[in-house]
Amino acid sequence: MKLIPLFKCRNMPEAITFYTTILDFTLKYPHASASDWVVNLVNGVAELQLTTLESDTLFGNVANVRVLDVDTLFRYYVARGLDASGRENSPVHHDPVDQTWGMREFYVTDPSGNTLRFGQPIVNT
Repeated sequence: MKLIPLFKCRNMPEAITFYTTILDFTLKYPHASASDWVVNLVNGVAELQLTTLESDTLFGNVANVRVLDVDTLFRYYVARGLDASGRENSPVHHDPVDQTWGMREFYVTDPSGNTLRFGQPIVNT
């Protein structure tokens, strides 16, 4: 099974720019464009769809993304331009945090309000 989240976007060109320049996704189909109603993006085996359809009912989706090294990935995204200053009361948007449920996580919220929760299991040695 493979889960492919569908994120509602207010502005497709802005969303594509965010995901490709900061989060390192690429267009799955070379002929896709920012004028399409649905655009598929990929990053390794991860895939997501962006859409401007569905009226205003899909804003604010959340997807969990499991990664091997959450700290390195966070630093990489910050180096690519991720602005981690926008959510004062959310430490998990500023740096990776060890959660009580056994995950080390950081969150990225895109310009349309969709959130990716990047995490890796905490291994107790």
